[in-house]
Amino acid sequence: MGNFVLSSLIEHGHKMRRVAPPKGSVGLFCMAGGAGYELRVNEVYSWDGLRRGEEPFVLIQHTMAGEGMLDYEGTRHVLIPGDTMLLTFPHANRYWLERGRSWEYFWIILSGREALRLAGAILAAKGPVSRPVQPVVDRLAGACVMLLSGSVDLPGAVSAAAYQAIAALYDEAFGTAIEAADLPLPVLRAERFVADNLGRAIDVGMLARAAGLSRAHFVRLFTAAVGQPPSDYILDKRMERATRLLLATDAPIKEVARVSGFADANYFSKAFRRLQKRSPGAFRRTGRTGLLTTIDG
Repeated sequence: MGNFVLSSLIEHGHKMRRVAPPKGSVGLFCMAGGAGYELRVNEVYSWDGLRRGEEPFVLIQHTMAGEGMLDYEGTRHVLIPGDTMLLTFPHANRYWLERGRSWEYFWIILSGREALRLAGAILAAKGPVSRPVQPVVDRLAGACVMLLSGSVDLPGAVSAAAYQAIAALYDEAFGTAIEAADLPLPVLRAERFVADNLGRAIDVGMLARAAGLSRAHFVRLFTAAVGQPPSDYILDKRMERATRLLLATDAPIKEVARVSGFADANYFSKAFRRLQKRSPGAFRRTGRTGLLTTIDG
C-alpha cells in the first residue's frame, strides 16, 4: 500500500498549501497549519529555529531524496532519504541545504497544545531525527496528500489529518518499545549503529565494536536474538531503503545504490536482481504502474 501513497504524493507534484486557523469558540488542540512537497536544488535555503516568530508550532519534514543538514542544540545531523525530522519552534535549531546539493522532502506544520505535547514527548525519547518504518511513512504521506489536495477543509477534518501525522510518529517512537526492550542491549546498540550508518561502508566487526563485544560473541548473540546473521541483517536494511527510494523518488539507480550503502551500482543491481528477480529499473517501472502490490519491509 505504501508505494501507492507515496506515488500519489509524487503525482501531486511540488506544491505548498497554507491552512487558515479555524474560527469559532470550540478549541481544537492539534491543527495543521500547512503542508508541502518541495524540491530544493543548489539554492539558499536555511531556517533558524529562533527566528520564526513567537507563536509555537511543530514541523514534520520527511526526506525523499537528496540531503539536508540539521543543527539541533549543537549536534549536527545529515538528513538522507528515509529520515524524518521533527522540530518545535521557537527552539535552538537550524536546518539548511548545502551549496551544490539538492533536497526533496514533504512537510506538515502543526499547532495546538496537544501537537506540542506529543512532539515534546517524542523529542525527549527519540530526538529530532528518526527513520520510520514504511507504514509510518505511509501515514505521514497520506496526511500530507489530504492537506495538499484540499480534500480536507473543515476544521475537524484538518485536525484529524494533523493527528494522523503526529500520532504516526508517536507510534514509531513508543509503539514498539516493549518489543525492542526484549532484545539484549548490545543488539539494540548494533541495530542503532546500522540505522545511523546505513549509507556508508559498515561490516560485522564495526557492529561488534558498537555492541561492545568480541566478534564471535556478538555474531552468536545477534543471530539468536534477531533470527539472522548480522551480515544478512545489514543487507536486508540496505535493500529496504533501496526499494523505498526506487518507488518514492526519481533518483538515478547509481544514487539509490550510493545512499543505500552499496559499493557501486553494478553490485547493487546484481544483488537486487538476485533477491527481487528483476532489475532495479524494472522494479521501479512495475511499482509505478501499480502492478507491484507489496514491498517487503
